Amino acid sequence: MTATDSLPERLRAHFGHREHLYGVLFEEMADDWDDGGVTHQLFRGWEDAEARQFPQLRLMAGLFRIVLRGEAPQLVPFYPALGGEADPEEAWAAVRPVLAAHVDELHAALSKTPQTNEPARSVALLVGLSEAVRRTGLRRVRLLEPGASAGLGLLVDHYRFVGDGWSAGPEGSPLVLEDCGAAGFDPEPFQVLERRGCDIDPVDASTEVGSDYLRSFVWPWMIDRHLRLDDALSVAAREPVVIDRARASEWVREQLAQPVASDVLTVVWHSVTRMYWPLEESLAVTAAVEEARDRTAVAHVSMENPWEEGAAAPSVDREHLPVVELDGEVLGTCGHHGPPVELA
Repeated sequence: MTATDSLPERLRAHFGHREHLYGVLFEEMADDWDDGGVTHQLFRGWEDAEARQFPQLRLMAGLFRIVLRGEAPQLVPFYPALGGEADPEEAWAAVRPVLAAHVDELHAALSKTPQTNEPARSVALLVGLSEAVRRTGLRRVRLLEPGASAGLGLLVDHYRFVGDGWSAGPEGSPLVLEDCGAAGFDPEPFQVLERRGCDIDPVDASTEVGSDYLRSFVWPWMIDRHLRLDDALSVAAREPVVIDRARASEWVREQLAQPVASDVLTVVWHSVTRMYWPLEESLAVTAAVEEARDRTAVAHVSMENPWEEGAAAPSVDREHLPVVELDGEVLGTCGHHGPPVELA
């Protein structure tokens, strides 16, 4: 799949198989496009969108939300996360009328940036944060996350992690992340004094609408990820996080301008956001962190798709794993949804 492929070519190439619901639907939508069907209405104005914007996944999330609201009960059998066991090959006949009945809503869904807010990605934060604590000797932490969505990643100290020869986090946590890998990792103790995030479209995870919104971006056959999200939401219910409505770079600069005690380490953290930010926004976030180093102890931790110097955007090739970085130094790689981590 390349940036120059046509929309139907991108749809067919996204998964390249029909082994699950979305693989089937993408191929069927490509055929529907070729036949002049409803897919043209759904994707109008997005025909030449950048590949990294993944309008097809945004559409599937919008469809999932309709199902979660109970407005398409005929589709529930095709959603394993809802208990469905029907053959995905039979789904298109049921899905196409739902698409046609919700054209305006589904077209509007294309403007919604994916907000999976995968809590397992916090293992990358744990690795980067531990190394920052080790290097600075500062264990009292102020945690900031631009592009935080519902802020589930900010609750890293409330999750339990089990890796290759190590573990971290409270044993009684509702969310236990197994198979985190990172052989040789030695987690450092730290205390989060303050946690706060921002997003241009924050999600309130305490509401049914907000939690369903997050669920809609999790692929419906990935049961383990849905269970993880449920556990993370239960943590968030008892440990609410403030998420400001703001643009990333402006917010980071404002937060870093606030006075902080000399024994507190401010950690700016983000994961799988740069692929959606404009280049200038990503550069501005990094610049805001660098500008603050002369006046406060700050570390920049990220889990992002690799980005070659001089490129306009990070790679979204599924063959390239995300990298875990601390202040621009690669600490290792991890899976697209977090575990396992392989240290550099």
